[in-house]
Amino acid sequence: MPSFHAIAAMVVTIAMFVAFARGRMSTEIVSLLTIAVIAVGLYFFPLEGTGPTDGIQLAFSGFGHYALITICALMIMGRGLVTTGALEPAARFLERVFKLNVQLGLLVSLIIAFGLSMGVNDTPVVVLLLPIFVSLAARGVIPASKTLIPINAAVLIGGMATTIGTSTNILVVSIAGDLGMPPMGVFHYTPIVLTASLFALPYLWLIAPRLLRDNTVAETHAARRFRTRLRVGEESALSGQVLATILPRLPADLEFHEPPQGPIQPQQQLTISGTHEALEEAMRTLKGEVAPAWVLDRIKRSSNASGEDIAVVEMTVTADSRLINRTLSTSGIADLYGVAVLGVHRPERLIGERHRDGEGADLRIAEGDVLLVMGISADLADFARADSLLILEGVRELPRRSKAVLSAGIMVGSVGLASIGLLPIAISALAGAILMFVTGCVKFDRVGRALSAQVIVLVAASIAIGRIILESGAAAWLGEVLASGLQFLPPAGVLAAIMLFVTLLTNFASNATAATVGTPIAFAVAQQLGMPPEPLILAVLFGCNLCYATPIAYQTNMLIMSEGGYEFRDYIRTGLPLVLLMVTTLSILLVTTYM
Repeated sequence: MPSFHAIAAMVVTIAMFVAFARGRMSTEIVSLLTIAVIAVGLYFFPLEGTGPTDGIQLAFSGFGHYALITICALMIMGRGLVTTGALEPAARFLERVFKLNVQLGLLVSLIIAFGLSMGVNDTPVVVLLLPIFVSLAARGVIPASKTLIPINAAVLIGGMATTIGTSTNILVVSIAGDLGMPPMGVFHYTPIVLTASLFALPYLWLIAPRLLRDNTVAETHAARRFRTRLRVGEESALSGQVLATILPRLPADLEFHEPPQGPIQPQQQLTISGTHEALEEAMRTLKGEVAPAWVLDRIKRSSNASGEDIAVVEMTVTADSRLINRTLSTSGIADLYGVAVLGVHRPERLIGERHRDGEGADLRIAEGDVLLVMGISADLADFARADSLLILEGVRELPRRSKAVLSAGIMVGSVGLASIGLLPIAISALAGAILMFVTGCVKFDRVGRALSAQVIVLVAASIAIGRIILESGAAAWLGEVLASGLQFLPPAGVLAAIMLFVTLLTNFASNATAATVGTPIAFAVAQQLGMPPEPLILAVLFGCNLCYATPIAYQTNMLIMSEGGYEFRDYIRTGLPLVLLMVTTLSILLVTTYM
């Protein structure tokens, strides 16, 4: 019979799972309640050989655990890649693929994720890919909630394919070696996983996205369209080409007023209108600007001198503004405040007033117009206050592209050191986060945007659950029950049962717990049943990697949780079918390979 503490640990784990799955309480509340129950329970009913305060330390140990520190450091480094725009080239490449065909784009992404994780630890791969798919979602290409769980699962499957793919693989192989198993090479069992992936990747490609909701927050109003004049740059590769030729390379919602009749020439002014994102893409493609170069240089100098980020805000012209009936060229905005007006949005009036062709960007400003203004925060505030403008919500900071190469170098260095085993991922991630701060890629006052409170308390709760399951004897009792019932099953059933048992542990405790408990059990079962030990050891290794069904199963599951807007049920909905598919496929492949 299991001990009182083992029964209590299993009850608390099941209760937490049910609470997460029902979704009636937020993830943070369930996590904190779980920690509180463990702390209070162990204070009044301590584990054998421990005191009341030891139970409190166990319950709250997750908040200082290296895994949580690692996740926070990785999120900070990911924030650095976003704020510097380091991943924009990769995002634009995938965006072009997705625009050709969404299904093709997702398939290419899954294959890239799978291939990278075969040689690089799973966590750095997800950290590299996560900001790219968040950027694609921000561009409206495909919702992050439709891609992040499939991409994460592809990374986990790829990491399972080699002995160096994850630290858990190395742990299982080393424990097996200590038990007398011959050593396994890097690609010892790769063909088995590659064959299984032929079934798993189609599921992730075609079925999993359909099981996930679109968690994109709906806009309460249509995106504002701003009218402006864009001056084509001297270096533009599109100079000398006619408009019809370059249109496929420009945003689809960009509108040209008074379209040029002949080839586009350097320094030519084009009157265009579109959303802020469309204008930015047009400027990038045409190497042009929508504001005088001297004021843009002035803004950059002010930003460098003050250390403030350059921001773009929307401002509404009120009835008291001096700008009414003035044009942008006669308003003196740039000279007086050192900010640049990138475009003007004029809402439809009750009588249906619109821009008139020929006005270009020089229309007279009217009450209710919305200006798209760029500058540093202090200058923007001075402009709004002095000219009676109302700053709307949605302030957007521009990427600090001058540090893009630096932030990418920090990330590559951190990932590389961890991948080759020179440093643990916790140390390399912390070093990378510190460098992001020191170099200004991420600012201290913006750390809150990088970290997720939901993820932090969830990690802490999962670590506490893992420890109580192991130290209470619950994991050992479950292993004994498993071993006693396996003698009645065929070889494929034995392998599937061991894999499912380890999968259960890894989804509710930790990979390390599953590996340390499952590997000796599998070796003992092989001796008792007269089966070769290698397929059973591999069943443990595979089970440790089948961590798709809960967000607490692996740290990458938690990394994607806030960015994808996921709930606990999203992991269950997509993860359980994948677990069953992989267990069935891998069990059959192990039997056909070794039996």
